Amino acid sequence: MCGIVAVSGVPDAARLTFLALYSLQHRGQEAAGIVAVNGPEEGETRMHRATGLVADTFDEEVLSGLPGDSTLGHIRYSTAGGAGLHNAQPIHVRYSEGDLSVVHNGNLTNARDLRSKLVGEGALFQSSIDSEVIVHLIARSRREGVDAQIDDALSQLEGAFSVLITVGDTLYAARDPFGFRPLVMGRLDGGIVFASESCALDIVGADFLRDVEPGEVLKIEKGEITALRPLPPQGMPRPCIFELVYFARPDSSLWGISVDRARRAFGRQLAREHPVEADCVISVPDSANSSALGYAEESGVPFELGLIRNHYVGRTFIDPTQAGRDFKVRLKYSAVDEVLAGQRVVVVDDSLVRGTTSRGLVSLLREAGAREVHFRLASPPVRNPCYYGIDMPTRAELIAAERTPDEIAEHLGVDSLGYISLEGMQNAAGRDRTFCSACFSGEYPTPLVDLERGYEMVGSCG
Repeated sequence: MCGIVAVSGVPDAARLTFLALYSLQHRGQEAAGIVAVNGPEEGETRMHRATGLVADTFDEEVLSGLPGDSTLGHIRYSTAGGAGLHNAQPIHVRYSEGDLSVVHNGNLTNARDLRSKLVGEGALFQSSIDSEVIVHLIARSRREGVDAQIDDALSQLEGAFSVLITVGDTLYAARDPFGFRPLVMGRLDGGIVFASESCALDIVGADFLRDVEPGEVLKIEKGEITALRPLPPQGMPRPCIFELVYFARPDSSLWGISVDRARRAFGRQLAREHPVEADCVISVPDSANSSALGYAEESGVPFELGLIRNHYVGRTFIDPTQAGRDFKVRLKYSAVDEVLAGQRVVVVDDSLVRGTTSRGLVSLLREAGAREVHFRLASPPVRNPCYYGIDMPTRAELIAAERTPDEIAEHLGVDSLGYISLEGMQNAAGRDRTFCSACFSGEYPTPLVDLERGYEMVGSCG
């Protein structure tokens, strides 16, 4: 999962992009980058990328060296494809129609197939990320004009992509036909801002306009928004429900849904499906806070702050190394003994993927004196890899792929374990919507071209 931002037609756009990326830091902590276009007269494009957090990557000296009123920004965590600066974004090249820059959130399910064909035609790749395929497809298109070349490139992609593209100071924004990954649009002082989540619009003071629709392709030039030919529909939109479960910030709204309200609804449904006699409900902070509050509201069991999170340690789920996750459990969380000692505790978490963090947390709770530990999950068992941009690449890494809930409970060392049902979660999120839940159900909406043709499905989260 990654975060993307674009600012068009606003002076000092790089500073706004910095703020927006800062608010999206939860979506990736591996690398950050901004490319700035210094207006149509100068036409100069400058870029800065570095590994690490946004606040460590950009300072006043760096931002002052990125003048212009049009920018793209990106923060990254890699699902695969390797860490390192060579795989950071934005991707910037010069081609026949001008300076071309791209940022991408999502994973392409035909990236290896396209890359193999492009290499066969003489293309030279500088990274191992799937996003670079988009750049080559645009640059090598034989269509006339930039609009047609971008249409040609995007029409060849399968899988998940929310993309922002600049050619000179003209901006393009697009989502794949299923709309897996979010992309919102706002207006600021006559300019336009795009971002992965609405919280990024809030921090820069932009007024929310709407979501970019699945399959929509927009062109922004001199403050004017033009809708280009939409991408061919492939079925009902399938936004990723895991965005609501875990990735998005609770103060964001995605697809017209408040993330906080959705998570509270998950918690209430979870309490109805898996009640238990207990003394307190605690959350695994911070992504499960809203679900735990919902569980407490529905069950009548008091909500307590039993786990404290150290906010100077990154999100363990998106740490690319298993060793990093193991080590960070005790760095990241501490138990409140006075709350937990002698108590029957319901622990609400958003999801259970590998189980490493959860097993460590249960040990912390036992050490703090919890008499009983009942684990409740605000999403169903994750049994299948995600090929659309979430770090669930192989079944072997997923604790629920081959184990029953009772076996998982024994492995974690808890007194009971309960998952929300898939139907219950989907109804809680919105009965009038169809979500992608492939990681739970195994039903993939798009062709898995690379997998079908014998390529390793790795992607990279553009």
